Amino acid sequence: MYAQVIVDIVHENVAHTFTYAVPEGMALSVGQRVEVPFGFRSKEGVVIALDERCDLPPEKVRPVTAPLEDYPAILPCLIDLARQMAEESHCPLAETLRLMLPAEMRGGRVQVKQQPVCRLAIPTGQVEEAMGQLGRSQKKRMLLQLLRDGEKHPVGEMRLVVREPLEPLRQLAEAGLIRLWQEEVLRQPGGSDPVEPVEDPPLTPSQREVLEVMAPSLQRGEGRFLLHGVTGSGKTEVFIRLVRSTLEMGRSAMILVPEIALTPQMVRWFRARFGAVAAVIHSRLSAGERFDEWRRIRRGDARVVIGARSAVFAPAERLGLIVVDEEHETTYLSDRHPRYDARDVAAWRCEREGATLLLASATPSILSFARARRGDYTLLEMPHRVLNRPLPEVEVVDMRRELEQGNRSVFSGALMARLRDCVAQGQQAMLLMNRRGYHSFVSCRSCGHVMKCPNCDVALTYHLAGGDGKLHCHYCGHAEPTPETCPKCASRYIRFFGAGTQKVEEELKKLFPGETVVRMDNDTTSGKDGHARLLDQFRSGQARLLVGTQMIAKGLDFPRVTLVGVVAADMTLNLPDYRARERTFQLLTQVAGRAGRGELPGHVVIQTYKPEDETILAAAAQDYRSFFEQEFARRRSGLYPPFTVLARLLVESDSPLAAQQHARALHERCQALLAAHPAWKKRTLMMRLDQPSVAMLRGKTRWHVMFKLLVHPETEAFAAALSELAREAAPRVETWFEYNPTTMM
Repeated sequence: MYAQVIVDIVHENVAHTFTYAVPEGMALSVGQRVEVPFGFRSKEGVVIALDERCDLPPEKVRPVTAPLEDYPAILPCLIDLARQMAEESHCPLAETLRLMLPAEMRGGRVQVKQQPVCRLAIPTGQVEEAMGQLGRSQKKRMLLQLLRDGEKHPVGEMRLVVREPLEPLRQLAEAGLIRLWQEEVLRQPGGSDPVEPVEDPPLTPSQREVLEVMAPSLQRGEGRFLLHGVTGSGKTEVFIRLVRSTLEMGRSAMILVPEIALTPQMVRWFRARFGAVAAVIHSRLSAGERFDEWRRIRRGDARVVIGARSAVFAPAERLGLIVVDEEHETTYLSDRHPRYDARDVAAWRCEREGATLLLASATPSILSFARARRGDYTLLEMPHRVLNRPLPEVEVVDMRRELEQGNRSVFSGALMARLRDCVAQGQQAMLLMNRRGYHSFVSCRSCGHVMKCPNCDVALTYHLAGGDGKLHCHYCGHAEPTPETCPKCASRYIRFFGAGTQKVEEELKKLFPGETVVRMDNDTTSGKDGHARLLDQFRSGQARLLVGTQMIAKGLDFPRVTLVGVVAADMTLNLPDYRARERTFQLLTQVAGRAGRGELPGHVVIQTYKPEDETILAAAAQDYRSFFEQEFARRRSGLYPPFTVLARLLVESDSPLAAQQHARALHERCQALLAAHPAWKKRTLMMRLDQPSVAMLRGKTRWHVMFKLLVHPETEAFAAALSELAREAAPRVETWFEYNPTTMM
């Protein structure tokens, strides 16, 4: 028997299978990880095929050294997925296979956790006689007495009674009085405290209707659905009932959420209904927790997978349902190589594995809603909140008038008054400021110089947290001291501009000196269980004020929140991106939906310098349909997706000259391609060589060749040709082909 192995090396020169002989007596399966000789070293690899014949001379075929596990780590369907992603992302198969495994599993960086346990090895009636033969050892007598119940006990439990019990236990085991062995113990995210079971609430008419429509498709293992339900309409309860039906069919289910912040809440809800059958996968788990949760899923012990983007690769067998919650979120797209969209991966898995796909959002993406209207998805709607609770009242404040009246605070008079009332009545408030840090940027008032990151073409943000008072880059992590004079003109007129979450937090503490303020952004949630710790503090009522970035805007459910304030609604509206209006509407509508989810009504204050803007007004009215129609019409007239395709060849290099030269060469190649294919040229509305808005990122200079293409079969052929261009190697340069990318910045 011969094994075709992909060796775990990401390089084009070894981006193919290598043949190894399977030694006599060694049993291997497709998807199993193995150790193999490679050159003068040993490397890890994955078996992707087994053959009984080999065309190579026997002396050139080396044997597999050993299997790394006694089971296939990667399911056959996930090997197929890795192949497809490698083709579409133009990268070695070894790179996409890595997505299917916990990172620390490679190289043996994480191991099964074990603990010593012991149990009595003699009949309980003989314990007294045995204790009499132990001489004067008080420790051994106590340990034997503790084990007298005949139950299994962890040695760590013995340490609570007997100091350093391991050596006397070993001696008791050598005497044949007890058994002492190592036993696997699972690391559990969020601790091992049991979650109180919760009974099913009664279904609303909308929930019942959605479940009735989806039930036949779920039974048949088919169907693509888009659920548009207003905030607070009970979409999560629909997910729970669908998961229960899936489990009753003997199949597994997957719930994807856009933010790690939402994962603990979702896990708690599902564990309250399904117990330990729910597993969680996301990047903030420790290496051991991620490994153990992955193994629980792989063994079939956990049949409900909950997690962020990477959870879509979880090794769930007999998949029956994938739910993508808040499907409009851009966090489902990975902007690191290999690039992928978790929604596309979910659709692929559902199609290949015979499962039902449900996309859900209060503010579906324009593309998804357009597909639903076209019939690609079955559209389901839940237009009312649970118990017919009203949507929150929304107040739009013109910040231009506030300035005219001399108000230089980050809070308008209306928001300050609402905050005071909210705190006085013992209720809770959430404030959205979609920029972390203290000030947005630092600039010289004399010459206009803006302090920028040396590795990225972006302004540095001033941070006050931790007392470092430094300027930070939010892309690469670079930090440097705040200058006292301008580095360009030596002027002392260095000033701070704009505000971030730290500034808002400080202003809240000045307004309410006796109140605890919780701040949630990437700075405060970076540690282990950072999201869960802060959310629990707010949920328990220890804090009544929560300020945060977009991570607080969706999915969170706090019944005591009656006030939501949007400090700067224009921040995302003015981004250089054709989706800026869509993202602003989604963000405002989602964060407004956090108010009034309990028995008390909610109020929302949106602060803006453009109160007359159509997007702001549609979000204030929480009217998705009218926003969709106006945005759909705008994209039709401007020829933006879904009416066209945007694509680009993105070039990055640590050499500015190499990046520019290669981008120019690509541009010339593309011109030649269009000249040679008139049908392609006819469908190309625009082609431009340019630098992105962020011209340097993480130390690499960036150029792109941008395209706007008509939706047509010829476009697919041109895209395939562009994809081939991206795959061509060039010294010191990395090139990617992006089809309708998340951002062109």
